[in-house]
Amino acid sequence: MNPPSRTIEGQTLARTDIAALVGGEPVRLLECELEGVGIGKLDLTGWVFERCRLGRTDFGGTTLELTRWSNCRGGNAIFRGANLEDAAFSSSDFNNASFRSAVLASTGFEDCKLTGADFTDARMLDARFANTLLVSARLPGLDLRKQHLVGVDLSSADLANSDFRDASFEQCSLREANIEGARFENADLRGADLGGLDILGKPGRFRGAVISAAQAEVVLGQTGIKVRAR
Repeated sequence: MNPPSRTIEGQTLARTDIAALVGGEPVRLLECELEGVGIGKLDLTGWVFERCRLGRTDFGGTTLELTRWSNCRGGNAIFRGANLEDAAFSSSDFNNASFRSAVLASTGFEDCKLTGADFTDARMLDARFANTLLVSARLPGLDLRKQHLVGVDLSSADLANSDFRDASFEQCSLREANIEGARFENADLRGADLGGLDILGKPGRFRGAVISAAQAEVVLGQTGIKVRAR
């Protein structure tokens, strides 16, 4: 898809303004404010959002394929049921945003803040996260099998029934996450903070996984067992 040929800069926009721009080539919104605006069910395929304020903006049911989001602020934004296939988010803050039931196939998040975000029932085939905060996020059923995760903080996240088989972690955290039903077979966990995880109580789900000696000491320490060198 060609880059947007139209740029709207520094405007406060309402739904009627957005609807009037729909059709034809995609639009680039630069430093625009859409806080609290309901934009649901419009087709914004290929649009670009740069340094926009999107707090509480409702994109529910909107077509947002191939969109680009950079340096945006969208706390509590709503993407419920939106189509974000092949979208890319970078250096943006979407803390406590709702992505429930959204399509996130091949969607990427890099250098983003998604603390408390809700991805329940989202379709996330090949979704990618890098250097992103997902602290206390709701990600049940997340499939990151075979992915190499770098700088992803999943502390206290809900990862129930998620799939991390054959994944590798670098500078990541799983501290205090809910891993009920999650699978980590053959995962390389040496680059993850495992504090508070009940690994020993779920041995089958970690079969073949690799941890460091220091991590083993922490895991055993949580059971009251002391590890001492000879």
